[in-house]
Parts: sequence; C-alpha cells; structure tokens
Amino acid sequence: MIKSYDVKDIDLADEGRRHIEWAEKEMPVLRLIRERFQQERPLEGLRISACLHVTSETASLARTLVAGGADVVVCASNPLSTQDDVAASLVAHEEIPVFAIKGEDNDTFHSHLESAMDHNPQITMDDGADLVTAVLKQRPDLIENMLGSTEETTTGLIRLRAMAAEGVIKFPVIAVNDSDTKHLFDNRYGTGQSTIDGIIRATNVLLAGKTFVVGGYGYCSRGIAERARGHGANVIVSEIDPVRALEAAMDGYRVMPMVEAAKVADFIVSATGNRDVIDADDFAVMKDGCIIANSGHFDVEIDIPALEEMSVEKRQPRASVDQYFLEDGREINLLGQGRLINLAAAEGHPSAVMDMSFANQALASEFLVQNKGKLANEVHGLPKEVDREIATLKLEAMGIEIEHLTPEQARYLASWEEGT
Repeated sequence: MIKSYDVKDIDLADEGRRHIEWAEKEMPVLRLIRERFQQERPLEGLRISACLHVTSETASLARTLVAGGADVVVCASNPLSTQDDVAASLVAHEEIPVFAIKGEDNDTFHSHLESAMDHNPQITMDDGADLVTAVLKQRPDLIENMLGSTEETTTGLIRLRAMAAEGVIKFPVIAVNDSDTKHLFDNRYGTGQSTIDGIIRATNVLLAGKTFVVGGYGYCSRGIAERARGHGANVIVSEIDPVRALEAAMDGYRVMPMVEAAKVADFIVSATGNRDVIDADDFAVMKDGCIIANSGHFDVEIDIPALEEMSVEKRQPRASVDQYFLEDGREINLLGQGRLINLAAAEGHPSAVMDMSFANQALASEFLVQNKGKLANEVHGLPKEVDREIATLKLEAMGIEIEHLTPEQARYLASWEEGT
C-alpha cells in the first residue's frame, strides 16, 4: 500500500470497495472504455491529478485512468463531498494516493490541493476549477509540462472562460460540461434526483403541496424543478435570462423575482453558478420556517454571512440542518452549510448518469494526449463524435436499438437539389 495519502480511516476500505462495485453495475460505458484502455494504454506514463468529488463513481473513473497507464492522484473538490470509505478503498485496494476527508476544514482542503500539485501533473481534472486555478496562481512552474486540463461543471467553466477572456490560461482546457452526454443527463437528471434526495434525507419533510422555489433555469435547475413537481410541489422559478424565464413559464412554472418568491416559499434551492442568489433582501421577507439549500458548486449562492448577521440564535435540530432565528421570531433553515446538498446530505448523482460524465472525462484525457501541442490555450469542447460514441455505447448497454439512415435518406439530407 502507498505511504503518502490523507484519508479519514483506512480501515473503511472494504466497505468502500463494496460501494464501488455496486456503483459500477450502473456504469457500463466506463467499463467498456476501461477494457479498451487496458489493451491500448493511451495514457501510458501520464501523471494526472484529479480534483473531484471523491465518490464511488469517481473511483471508477480513477480505475479507468490507471487502466490506461496513467499515474493518478485524487483530491477532494469540496470539503463535504468525500465518501470516506471510497477514499480508503482507492488507497488500500488500488494504490492510488487520495487526499480527501469528509468535513475537512479550509486549511486541510488547500493542503490537499497542494498534494495534488506536488504530483507534478501533466493533466489536471477539475470539478469547479480549484485545482487549475491553484496551478496558475501558486505553481506556474508546473505549466511548462502540462498537456492541459478538463472541467466538468458549469461553475468551473464560468471561471475558466473568465480566465480565457483575460488571457490567464496557459494550456488548453477541455469543457467536459459542454458535451451533450454530460450536461443533458448529469446536470438535469442527476442533479434533479440527487438534490431532492439530499433535501429529503436532511429534513424528512414532505414536498407534496409545498411551494418550492428554484433559483435559475439552466439544466441543473430545470432538473430540480422537474423532480420537485414530480413530488407534488408547486414550483416557482426565478431567472435573470429572459429566454430561460420564458422556457420556464411555458414549461408550466410560475416565474417571479426571488424576493417575491421568498414570501411564499416553503423551500428555496439555488443552482446557478453565481453568488448571492438568495440574499439579505430575501431573508428579510422569507416565510417563517423556510428551508433553503444550494446545489451549485460553491457555497456562495446563499449569502450565509448576511444570514448570520441577521440572526439572534442558531441551533442544529438535525445533522444537516442549521436553524437560524431572526429578531422578529422567524426561523430560516439552512441545509448542508450551504454547500452542495446532494453531496452534503446524500450520495451525489446516480452512477448511471456519472457513467456518461466520467466517460467524457476519460476520453477528454485521451484527446489531450492525441492533440498534444495542437490546441490553443483556451477552452475547447470535445468533438461531437465523442458524444455519439458515448451515447451509442449507453444505448447498447440499455438494450435500445435506434433507426439508421437508408442510402437514399443519406443522399437526400446531403443534397440541395430535391425539394417540392
């Protein structure tokens, strides 16, 4: 077993292995990629540092990268998202250095980022752009040998595109989140199910008949809205984009500013990638007993310092619930310390959708190797044929057949001469 790692309890390894094996049953695409990687070894000798949520699904990705020949180190991308038994299993059974402990403080979190950088990575994998940001700010000595980085979140890509606009990025970055087989499924179905799962586990409060407010109407938020409605909640959407607001209205949701929605909300969940989506103005009018949560990557979507400032007392009635009492007697219930509720109080996305997301991550690393020295120092998408490959493998695993064009249909679609 490796000597350099930092996990909560290495004796949890056997439990972690069982969880990894359970998750892999729902990850056929990644298994098929792993089989090919074992034969072709496209990542031979490559050093990869992955800053991701350390879950059973992430373990399957790490094992796939190792099968491809990579030398992998893993650290946590969020202080509350690590599954400690999985971290232990990766160390004990896969001999992969892991630096991640659920509930780690900020100092420990940043020391784990430093451990990932000490690996001298040629590729970094990110969930929120913390590792790539640390490389650019703290370890510019690593840049010369880097092939690039990959990013799988909306929040991370917001940061990276801001970097690209300022000319800060010094190597190519692959926007895994932009792949259709990532955001159409992981963001919508994964975030939708896992967020509702986290809220229910944290509170055990019935959603049916409640007023449920969703901040934003991107793919993550629309997945949350859809699942909340499926539980019988009356859903309101708050949006800044007129097109998305119009979509939400035509999907059958009420649309209004957050400060108005807060007056009637039983639940408010934000998933926008922006800060202060739920702020002091909203707390001032919020319904007594309102439950608020965040499903965006960072804990800035809820203005927690403002809530602390406005409160006169704080209690913890349940493990993932902080109850704030305001001067006028109202209570506001914050879930999961304002961090990703689907990982703070539950287990994150179902493995069936992470199968496609992590297939994109694995193929993105291969893409960077294949295109070494050919990509500009900016944000790139994966080729559409990668999406089609992943979707085809997923359909085959699900036993679903699709239609194929006849030669005549193919000629018709390629022609401009045929018409009315």
